[in-house]
Amino acid sequence: MKKTKILFTLIGLIAILTACGKDKQAEEKDTKTGELTKVTIGASETPHGELLKALEPEFKKEGIDLNLVVFSDYVQPNLQLESGDLDLNFYQHQPYLDNFNKDRKTNIVSLKDSKVFITPLLGFSSKIKDIKDLEDGAEIIIPNDPTNGARALLILDKEGLIKLKDKNNLNSTEVDIVENPKNLKFTAVDAQNIPRVYKDADLAFINPNFAIASGLDPKDAIITEAKDSPYANIVAARSGEENKEIYKKVVKVLQSEASRKYIEDTFKGAVLPTF
Repeated sequence: MKKTKILFTLIGLIAILTACGKDKQAEEKDTKTGELTKVTIGASETPHGELLKALEPEFKKEGIDLNLVVFSDYVQPNLQLESGDLDLNFYQHQPYLDNFNKDRKTNIVSLKDSKVFITPLLGFSSKIKDIKDLEDGAEIIIPNDPTNGARALLILDKEGLIKLKDKNNLNSTEVDIVENPKNLKFTAVDAQNIPRVYKDADLAFINPNFAIASGLDPKDAIITEAKDSPYANIVAARSGEENKEIYKKVVKVLQSEASRKYIEDTFKGAVLPTF
């Protein structure tokens, strides 16, 4: 009788241990194959959207189901983030975001340490080969948003073609030009439309994403913004949500070696990683 009880006890222990083992395996399996968390990110098509699409396998490894929404302008990604239609956006730099919040009364913040790359502003011309060849009265097209318009003016100041009141003012406008020896004429145009009209001017400053999307080769630019530009692109969220763990994983993927390799191999210097 005692032997029978001992036998049943051993069988019971084995059953319990086996069940525990199966539960552990199931738990491990659930961790590896559990449902992904959907994150909706708004981005410009190029290079931001391209990079996000290329990194989809990396996002899945981090448990993220990427839902990419592509925009062709610089206003809607922030408006739709503010309204809750997006979880994050990835298309802008901090100076632009600061101005947007000020002008639109929005409450959008960049994720901590989320700088991914710099897309240097490019100067294109179909009329001259060197920026020093600009003639008196030459027409210059600059982006009509305050931040990117200022970037163009700062480049011209650095080249000695104009002199700004304060070359460190990231919000400089035409009224801040104190010297214009060549009497350059400025026309402000929506950034996404500049590639269509750049040949009408002597020089046009175009953001790389719009240049690439329009078939322009960044290598053909006659001037490129310096690498030490402060305009690194960041990931943005609604204020109060910037510390979500899943968002930190988004930044982790965007700052991964897979991301660096894609940026360097694909954009050949037109986009520069900052991590």
